[in-house]
Amino acid sequence: MLRYDEHTVCKPLVSQELSFYESLPLAMRQFTPQYKGIVSVHLKRDSLGNLTLLASPGLGQLEGCGLLDKCKWAASTGTEHGLVKWSHTQVTKTFRDSCPGKVLLRTDLQYHTDSLLEDANGNQPERKSYNPWGLHCHRQHLNRMSSKPNENKLHQFLLLENVVSKYSYPCILDLKMGTRQHGDDASEEKKARHIKKCEQSTSASLGVRVCGMQVYQADTGHFLCKDKYYGRRLSPEGFRQTLRQFLCTGNQLRTDLLEPIVLRLKALLSVIRKQSSYRFYSSSLLIIYDGQEPKESTAPLDHHFPFPKTQGTNPSGVDVRMIDFAHTTFRGSKSNPTAHDGPDHGYIFGLENLIKILQSLSEGK
Repeated sequence: MLRYDEHTVCKPLVSQELSFYESLPLAMRQFTPQYKGIVSVHLKRDSLGNLTLLASPGLGQLEGCGLLDKCKWAASTGTEHGLVKWSHTQVTKTFRDSCPGKVLLRTDLQYHTDSLLEDANGNQPERKSYNPWGLHCHRQHLNRMSSKPNENKLHQFLLLENVVSKYSYPCILDLKMGTRQHGDDASEEKKARHIKKCEQSTSASLGVRVCGMQVYQADTGHFLCKDKYYGRRLSPEGFRQTLRQFLCTGNQLRTDLLEPIVLRLKALLSVIRKQSSYRFYSSSLLIIYDGQEPKESTAPLDHHFPFPKTQGTNPSGVDVRMIDFAHTTFRGSKSNPTAHDGPDHGYIFGLENLIKILQSLSEGK
Protein backbone atom coordinates (compact mmCIF):
# COMPACT_ATOMS: atom_id res chain seq x y z
CA MET A 1 0.00 0.00 0.00
CA LEU A 2 1.37 3.44 -0.99
CA ARG A 3 0.80 6.86 0.50
CA TYR A 4 -1.06 9.31 -1.73
CA ASP A 5 -0.90 12.14 0.79
CA GLU A 6 -0.75 12.41 4.56
CA HIS A 7 -4.37 11.33 5.05
CA THR A 8 -4.78 9.01 2.06
CA VAL A 9 -3.28 5.71 0.95
CA CYS A 10 -3.69 3.94 -2.37
CA LYS A 11 -3.73 0.22 -3.06
CA PRO A 12 -4.13 -1.79 -6.27
CA LEU A 13 -7.73 -1.90 -7.38
CA VAL A 14 -9.47 -5.27 -7.10
CA SER A 15 -12.99 -5.31 -8.53
CA GLN A 16 -14.39 -7.32 -5.62
CA GLU A 17 -12.99 -4.84 -3.08
CA LEU A 18 -14.33 -1.90 -5.09
CA SER A 19 -17.74 -3.56 -5.13
CA PHE A 20 -17.60 -3.86 -1.34
CA TYR A 21 -16.79 -0.17 -0.80
CA GLU A 22 -19.46 0.93 -3.28
CA SER A 23 -22.10 -1.14 -1.46
CA LEU A 24 -20.83 -0.60 2.09
CA PRO A 25 -23.65 -0.74 4.67
CA LEU A 26 -23.99 2.47 6.66
CA ALA A 27 -23.51 0.65 9.99
CA MET A 28 -20.07 -0.61 8.90
CA ARG A 29 -18.59 2.71 7.79
CA GLN A 30 -17.21 3.61 11.20
CA PHE A 31 -15.21 0.37 11.13
CA THR A 32 -13.69 0.69 7.65
CA PRO A 33 -11.40 3.26 5.98
CA GLN A 34 -13.25 5.99 4.13
CA TYR A 35 -13.36 5.27 0.40
CA LYS A 36 -12.16 8.32 -1.59
CA GLY A 37 -12.18 7.21 -5.21
CA ILE A 38 -9.89 5.78 -7.88
CA VAL A 39 -6.69 6.97 -9.56
CA SER A 40 -4.95 5.66 -12.65
CA VAL A 41 -1.16 5.34 -12.41
CA HIS A 42 1.41 5.10 -15.20
CA LEU A 43 5.06 4.13 -14.57
CA LYS A 44 8.09 5.63 -16.27
CA ARG A 45 11.68 4.50 -15.73
CA ASP A 46 14.74 6.65 -16.40
CA SER A 47 18.23 5.52 -17.42
CA LEU A 48 19.30 5.21 -13.76
CA GLY A 49 16.48 2.82 -12.93
CA ASN A 50 14.40 5.39 -11.02
CA LEU A 51 10.64 5.10 -11.35
CA THR A 52 8.25 8.00 -11.77
CA LEU A 53 4.61 7.26 -11.00
CA LEU A 54 2.16 9.61 -12.71
CA ALA A 55 -1.35 9.48 -11.29
CA SER A 56 -4.59 11.07 -12.44
CA PRO A 57 -8.16 10.59 -11.19
CA GLY A 58 -9.86 7.60 -12.77
CA LEU A 59 -13.51 7.31 -13.78
CA GLY A 60 -14.20 10.80 -12.43
CA GLN A 61 -14.28 9.47 -8.87
CA LEU A 62 -11.54 11.45 -7.10
CA GLU A 63 -13.16 13.74 -4.56
CA GLY A 64 -12.94 17.47 -5.19
CA CYS A 65 -10.84 17.42 -8.38
CA GLY A 66 -11.39 17.44 -12.13
CA LEU A 67 -10.42 14.73 -14.58
CA LEU A 68 -7.32 16.57 -15.76
CA ASP A 69 -5.67 16.84 -12.35
CA LYS A 70 -2.30 15.17 -12.21
CA CYS A 71 -0.11 14.02 -9.37
CA LYS A 72 3.46 12.85 -9.70
CA TRP A 73 5.55 10.59 -7.52
CA ALA A 74 9.22 9.71 -7.84
CA ALA A 75 10.26 6.36 -6.41
CA SER A 76 13.69 4.80 -6.39
CA THR A 77 14.15 1.11 -7.01
CA GLY A 78 17.86 1.41 -7.70
CA THR A 79 18.79 1.95 -4.05
CA GLU A 80 19.77 -0.85 -1.71
CA HIS A 81 16.74 -0.54 0.53
CA GLY A 82 14.02 0.36 -1.96
CA LEU A 83 10.91 2.05 -0.57
CA VAL A 84 10.34 2.09 3.16
CA LYS A 85 7.80 4.82 3.71
CA TRP A 86 6.16 7.03 1.12
CA SER A 87 6.40 10.56 2.48
CA HIS A 88 5.38 13.26 0.03
CA THR A 89 7.09 16.64 0.06
CA GLN A 90 5.17 18.99 -2.17
CA VAL A 91 7.16 21.25 -4.46
CA THR A 92 4.32 23.74 -5.05
CA LYS A 93 1.23 23.69 -2.83
CA THR A 94 -0.76 21.03 -1.02
CA PHE A 95 -2.84 18.68 -3.13
CA ARG A 96 -6.10 19.95 -1.70
CA ASP A 97 -5.29 23.61 -2.30
CA SER A 98 -4.01 23.08 -5.82
CA CYS A 99 -7.04 21.40 -7.39
CA PRO A 100 -7.82 21.60 -10.24
CA GLY A 101 -4.24 22.49 -11.24
CA LYS A 102 -1.30 20.17 -11.50
CA VAL A 103 0.58 19.07 -8.41
CA LEU A 104 4.09 17.75 -8.07
CA LEU A 105 4.62 15.38 -5.16
CA ARG A 106 7.86 13.62 -4.42
CA THR A 107 8.45 10.55 -2.30
CA ASP A 108 11.40 10.76 0.06
CA LEU A 109 12.91 7.69 1.62
CA GLN A 110 12.71 8.10 5.37
CA TYR A 111 14.80 5.71 7.44
CA HIS A 112 13.58 6.03 10.98
CA THR A 113 15.86 5.21 13.88
CA ASP A 114 13.00 4.06 16.07
CA SER A 115 12.40 0.46 15.01
CA LEU A 116 13.37 -2.72 16.80
CA LEU A 117 13.00 -6.17 15.26
CA GLU A 118 12.67 -9.51 16.99
CA ASP A 119 12.82 -12.66 14.94
CA ALA A 120 10.01 -15.24 15.01
CA ASN A 121 11.76 -17.22 17.76
CA GLY A 122 12.13 -14.20 20.02
CA ASN A 123 15.90 -14.17 19.67
CA GLN A 124 18.19 -11.24 20.43
CA PRO A 125 16.58 -8.03 19.13
CA GLU A 126 18.40 -6.34 16.28
CA ARG A 127 18.33 -2.59 15.75
CA LYS A 128 16.91 -1.57 12.40
CA SER A 129 16.28 1.81 10.81
CA TYR A 130 12.96 0.74 9.28
CA ASN A 131 10.04 -1.60 9.78
CA PRO A 132 11.43 -4.69 8.00
CA TRP A 133 8.04 -6.07 7.05
CA GLY A 134 6.96 -2.73 5.60
CA LEU A 135 10.17 -2.65 3.58
CA HIS A 136 9.53 -6.15 2.26
CA CYS A 137 5.96 -5.30 1.20
CA HIS A 138 6.98 -2.06 -0.54
CA ARG A 139 9.81 -3.77 -2.38
CA GLN A 140 7.55 -6.63 -3.48
CA HIS A 141 4.89 -4.26 -4.70
CA LEU A 142 7.30 -2.07 -6.67
CA ASN A 143 8.92 -5.12 -8.24
CA ARG A 144 5.51 -6.35 -9.43
CA MET A 145 4.56 -2.97 -10.84
CA SER A 146 7.87 -2.44 -12.61
CA SER A 147 8.30 -5.94 -14.05
CA LYS A 148 8.59 -6.18 -17.83
CA PRO A 149 4.98 -7.33 -18.48
CA ASN A 150 3.63 -4.44 -16.37
CA GLU A 151 6.10 -1.69 -17.25
CA ASN A 152 3.87 0.13 -19.74
CA LYS A 153 0.60 -0.89 -18.16
CA LEU A 154 -1.88 1.62 -16.72
CA HIS A 155 -2.51 0.66 -13.09
CA GLN A 156 -5.62 1.57 -11.15
CA PHE A 157 -5.60 2.19 -7.41
CA LEU A 158 -8.23 2.64 -4.73
CA LEU A 159 -7.86 5.77 -2.62
CA LEU A 160 -8.59 5.08 1.03
CA GLU A 161 -8.34 6.92 4.31
CA ASN A 162 -4.98 6.56 6.05
CA VAL A 163 -6.36 5.39 9.39
CA VAL A 164 -3.08 5.95 11.27
CA SER A 165 -2.34 9.48 10.03
CA LYS A 166 -3.58 11.04 13.28
CA TYR A 167 -1.09 9.20 15.48
CA SER A 168 2.34 10.41 16.58
CA TYR A 169 3.58 6.90 17.45
CA PRO A 170 1.08 4.47 15.86
CA CYS A 171 0.95 1.11 17.63
CA ILE A 172 -0.80 -1.30 15.26
CA LEU A 173 -1.94 -4.89 15.68
CA ASP A 174 -2.92 -6.50 12.35
CA LEU A 175 -5.17 -9.52 12.89
CA LYS A 176 -6.28 -11.95 10.18
CA MET A 177 -9.89 -12.70 11.08
CA GLY A 178 -12.07 -15.77 10.61
CA THR A 179 -11.68 -19.53 10.44
CA ARG A 180 -11.49 -19.50 6.63
CA GLN A 181 -9.17 -17.39 4.48
CA HIS A 182 -9.72 -18.53 0.88
CA GLY A 183 -12.27 -16.78 -1.31
CA ASP A 184 -15.06 -18.47 -3.20
CA ASP A 185 -13.09 -18.12 -6.43
CA ALA A 186 -9.91 -19.77 -5.09
CA SER A 187 -8.36 -22.65 -7.05
CA GLU A 188 -8.18 -26.06 -5.38
CA GLU A 189 -4.45 -25.55 -4.86
CA LYS A 190 -4.91 -22.15 -3.22
CA LYS A 191 -7.83 -23.44 -1.18
CA ALA A 192 -5.74 -26.33 0.20
CA ARG A 193 -2.86 -23.97 0.97
CA HIS A 194 -5.04 -21.58 2.96
CA ILE A 195 -6.82 -24.39 4.80
CA LYS A 196 -3.44 -25.74 5.90
CA LYS A 197 -2.34 -22.31 7.16
CA CYS A 198 -5.52 -22.01 9.19
CA GLU A 199 -5.20 -25.51 10.64
CA GLN A 200 -1.59 -24.88 11.68
CA SER A 201 -2.29 -21.53 13.32
CA THR A 202 -4.73 -19.95 15.74
CA SER A 203 -7.12 -19.23 12.84
CA ALA A 204 -8.66 -22.68 13.36
CA SER A 205 -8.66 -22.73 17.16
CA LEU A 206 -9.49 -19.06 17.84
CA GLY A 207 -10.77 -17.66 14.54
CA VAL A 208 -8.02 -15.02 14.61
CA ARG A 209 -4.25 -14.89 14.12
CA VAL A 210 -1.56 -12.24 14.27
CA CYS A 211 -0.62 -10.94 10.83
CA GLY A 212 1.68 -8.14 11.94
CA MET A 213 2.44 -5.82 14.83
CA GLN A 214 4.40 -2.71 15.69
CA VAL A 215 4.55 -1.29 19.23
CA TYR A 216 6.35 1.86 20.29
CA GLN A 217 8.71 1.25 23.21
CA ALA A 218 8.79 4.50 25.17
CA ASP A 219 11.78 3.41 27.26
CA THR A 220 14.03 2.90 24.22
CA GLY A 221 12.42 5.16 21.61
CA HIS A 222 12.13 2.23 19.17
CA PHE A 223 9.31 0.24 17.62
CA LEU A 224 9.05 -3.49 18.25
CA CYS A 225 7.93 -5.19 15.01
CA LYS A 226 6.62 -8.66 14.22
CA ASP A 227 5.44 -10.10 10.91
CA LYS A 228 2.89 -12.64 9.67
CA TYR A 229 5.33 -15.55 9.91
CA TYR A 230 5.69 -14.91 13.62
CA GLY A 231 1.90 -14.93 13.93
CA ARG A 232 1.48 -18.23 12.13
CA ARG A 233 3.68 -20.02 14.68
CA LEU A 234 1.80 -18.86 17.75
CA SER A 235 -0.16 -21.23 19.96
CA PRO A 236 -3.37 -19.95 21.64
CA GLU A 237 -1.30 -19.08 24.72
CA GLY A 238 1.33 -17.43 22.52
CA PHE A 239 -1.42 -15.39 20.87
CA ARG A 240 -2.59 -14.25 24.30
CA GLN A 241 0.93 -13.23 25.30
CA THR A 242 1.33 -11.31 22.03
CA LEU A 243 -1.84 -9.35 22.80
CA ARG A 244 -0.30 -8.52 26.16
CA GLN A 245 2.94 -7.47 24.47
CA PHE A 246 0.96 -5.22 22.12
CA LEU A 247 -0.26 -3.32 25.17
CA CYS A 248 3.21 -3.01 26.70
CA THR A 249 4.96 0.23 25.74
CA GLY A 250 8.18 -0.56 27.54
CA ASN A 251 7.52 1.47 30.67
CA GLN A 252 4.25 -0.17 31.61
CA LEU A 253 1.38 -2.43 30.59
CA ARG A 254 -1.31 -0.14 29.19
CA THR A 255 -4.29 -1.69 30.97
CA ASP A 256 -6.10 1.62 30.45
CA LEU A 257 -6.45 0.67 26.77
CA LEU A 258 -8.34 -2.56 27.39
CA GLU A 259 -11.77 -1.09 28.07
CA PRO A 260 -11.93 1.16 24.98
CA ILE A 261 -10.61 -1.65 22.74
CA VAL A 262 -13.18 -4.11 24.08
CA LEU A 263 -15.97 -1.55 23.69
CA ARG A 264 -15.05 -0.99 20.03
CA LEU A 265 -14.81 -4.73 19.38
CA LYS A 266 -18.21 -5.33 20.96
CA ALA A 267 -19.71 -2.59 18.81
CA LEU A 268 -18.18 -4.19 15.71
CA LEU A 269 -19.44 -7.62 16.79
CA SER A 270 -22.97 -6.25 17.05
CA VAL A 271 -22.73 -4.87 13.50
CA ILE A 272 -21.24 -8.04 11.98
CA ARG A 273 -23.98 -10.20 13.49
CA LYS A 274 -26.53 -8.20 11.50
CA GLN A 275 -24.75 -8.44 8.12
CA SER A 276 -26.53 -11.34 6.42
CA SER A 277 -24.70 -12.96 3.45
CA TYR A 278 -21.40 -11.13 4.06
CA ARG A 279 -18.22 -13.23 4.19
CA PHE A 280 -15.03 -11.34 5.03
CA TYR A 281 -12.58 -13.98 3.82
CA SER A 282 -8.91 -13.00 4.22
CA SER A 283 -9.76 -9.56 5.62
CA SER A 284 -7.80 -8.07 8.50
CA LEU A 285 -8.69 -6.13 11.61
CA LEU A 286 -6.47 -3.32 12.84
CA ILE A 287 -6.33 -2.31 16.49
CA ILE A 288 -4.59 1.05 16.82
CA TYR A 289 -3.50 3.35 19.59
CA ASP A 290 -0.90 6.08 20.10
CA GLY A 291 2.30 4.94 21.78
CA GLN A 292 2.76 8.41 23.19
CA GLU A 293 1.39 7.89 26.67
CA PRO A 294 -1.42 10.24 27.76
CA LYS A 295 -0.59 13.28 29.87
CA GLU A 296 -2.50 14.40 32.91
CA SER A 297 -3.73 17.58 31.29
CA THR A 298 -7.05 17.52 29.47
CA ALA A 299 -6.76 17.25 25.68
CA PRO A 300 -9.36 18.52 23.17
CA LEU A 301 -11.87 16.06 21.82
CA ASP A 302 -10.95 14.40 18.54
CA HIS A 303 -14.26 14.08 16.69
CA HIS A 304 -12.94 11.26 14.52
CA PHE A 305 -13.35 8.95 17.50
CA PRO A 306 -16.37 8.47 19.80
CA PHE A 307 -14.21 9.18 22.88
CA PRO A 308 -11.62 11.81 23.92
CA LYS A 309 -8.04 10.94 22.99
CA THR A 310 -6.48 11.04 26.41
CA GLN A 311 -9.33 11.12 28.89
CA GLY A 312 -12.25 8.95 29.98
CA THR A 313 -12.78 5.55 28.40
CA ASN A 314 -10.64 6.04 25.29
CA PRO A 315 -7.10 7.16 26.09
CA SER A 316 -4.69 7.55 23.18
CA GLY A 317 -7.45 7.53 20.54
CA VAL A 318 -8.01 3.77 20.41
CA ASP A 319 -9.46 2.69 17.07
CA VAL A 320 -10.56 -0.57 15.44
CA ARG A 321 -10.79 -0.85 11.64
CA MET A 322 -11.50 -3.63 9.15
CA ILE A 323 -9.30 -3.62 6.03
CA ASP A 324 -8.54 -5.72 2.93
CA PHE A 325 -11.77 -6.78 1.23
CA ALA A 326 -10.45 -8.31 -2.02
CA HIS A 327 -12.12 -11.64 -1.16
CA THR A 328 -15.17 -10.28 0.63
CA THR A 329 -18.46 -11.38 -0.86
CA PHE A 330 -22.11 -10.60 -0.22
CA ARG A 331 -25.47 -11.09 -1.89
CA GLY A 332 -25.67 -8.74 -4.87
CA SER A 333 -21.91 -8.42 -5.30
CA LYS A 334 -21.02 -7.56 -8.89
CA SER A 335 -17.78 -9.54 -8.82
CA ASN A 336 -18.85 -12.72 -7.04
CA PRO A 337 -22.35 -14.16 -7.57
CA THR A 338 -21.91 -16.73 -4.77
CA ALA A 339 -24.50 -16.07 -2.06
CA HIS A 340 -24.20 -17.12 1.57
CA ASP A 341 -26.92 -17.13 4.21
CA GLY A 342 -26.69 -15.51 7.60
CA PRO A 343 -23.74 -13.66 9.14
CA ASP A 344 -20.05 -14.66 8.91
CA HIS A 345 -19.84 -17.09 11.84
CA GLY A 346 -16.10 -17.64 11.41
CA TYR A 347 -15.49 -13.91 11.78
CA ILE A 348 -17.85 -13.74 14.76
CA PHE A 349 -16.03 -16.67 16.38
CA GLY A 350 -12.74 -14.78 16.06
CA LEU A 351 -14.18 -11.55 17.48
CA GLU A 352 -15.75 -13.34 20.44
CA ASN A 353 -12.45 -15.07 21.31
CA LEU A 354 -10.51 -11.84 20.91
CA ILE A 355 -12.87 -10.06 23.30
CA LYS A 356 -12.65 -12.91 25.84
CA ILE A 357 -8.85 -12.86 25.82
CA LEU A 358 -8.69 -9.08 26.24
CA GLN A 359 -11.21 -9.26 29.07
CA SER A 360 -9.12 -11.92 30.80
CA LEU A 361 -6.09 -9.62 30.53
CA SER A 362 -8.07 -6.81 32.17
CA GLU A 363 -8.91 -9.18 35.02
CA GLY A 364 -5.24 -9.97 35.48
CA LYS A 365 -5.56 -13.59 34.37
